Amino acid sequence: MDGLWIKCNQCQEIFLTKELEKNYKVCPKCDFHFRMTAHERVQMLFDTDTFVEWDREITSKDPLEFPGYKEKVAKSQRDTSLSEAILTGIGKVDGHNVVVGIMDPRFIMASMGTVVGEKIVRAIEGARDHNCPLILFCASGGARMQEGVLSLMQMARTSAALSSLAEKGVPYFSVLTDPTTGGVTASFAMLGDVIIAEPGALIGFTGPRVIEQTIRQKLPEGFQRAEFLQKHGMVDLIMNRTEMRKELAILLALHRAGNEGGSSDGTTGL
Repeated sequence: MDGLWIKCNQCQEIFLTKELEKNYKVCPKCDFHFRMTAHERVQMLFDTDTFVEWDREITSKDPLEFPGYKEKVAKSQRDTSLSEAILTGIGKVDGHNVVVGIMDPRFIMASMGTVVGEKIVRAIEGARDHNCPLILFCASGGARMQEGVLSLMQMARTSAALSSLAEKGVPYFSVLTDPTTGGVTASFAMLGDVIIAEPGALIGFTGPRVIEQTIRQKLPEGFQRAEFLQKHGMVDLIMNRTEMRKELAILLALHRAGNEGGSSDGTTGL
C-alpha cells in the first residue's frame, strides 16, 4: 500500500490508500478485508500506549542449515520490522488486560517454525501467569519447511500449552484471518474457547485442489471460507474488523463479570 491509490480485490473500486487505512483496511463499498500487518493490528486493538512487546530478542537460528534460509529470515526482518512471524505482548483493550499474539503473513507467509512456536507458548504461559485472557490473531501458510520436523513439533507444543491455560480457567480467543492454513489450523488456531473469523478469510488445512484430487469430488461453493465454516459449526463468530475492538471488549467484559460473580472455590459464573 505504498501508492496513493489502491484497487479493491473484490469489487474493483479504487480508493485513496489513506482512506482505506482509516477504515482498518476494509473496503467501504463491499467490506472486503485486506490483509493487515501485526503493527497495524496493535494500533487497531489496544488502548493508546498500553502495549508492551514480549520476546523480541528471540530469532530463528537455521537449525537444519537449510540453503538460503538465513537470508530469507534477514530479508523478512528488514521488510517487516519484526524479529519473527509473530508479535507477542501484553496491553489493555478498553481497560481489560490482554495477552496477544499477532501473526504477520509478510514474514515468510507467517509460517510456524521453532521460534514462532516458542513465542506462542511463552504468550500462553504469560496469560496463565498474569491470569488474563489470551487473544491469538492467526494468519499462516502452515509449518515452516526450512525447519522440517522441528516445525511440526510446534503443533503439539502449542496445543499442550493451551491445555494448561484451560485448566486455570483463563479464556483463549482465537481470531482467524486470511489466510489461516496448514499446521496452524491443525493446532492452536482451532482450539479457542471462542473461535472468531474475519469475513471471507481462507481457513483450512490443505488446498482445495489436493482435497478434490483425494476425495474425487467437486467441493461446494465457498468451501474453506469463514462463512462456510461458521455455517458448519467450526467458527463461532464472524467479526467485521471495524467492529472487532468493540466486540472483543464485550467478550472481555463478560469474562470479567463472570469472574467477579464466581463462587468462593474459584469457579466463574460463565
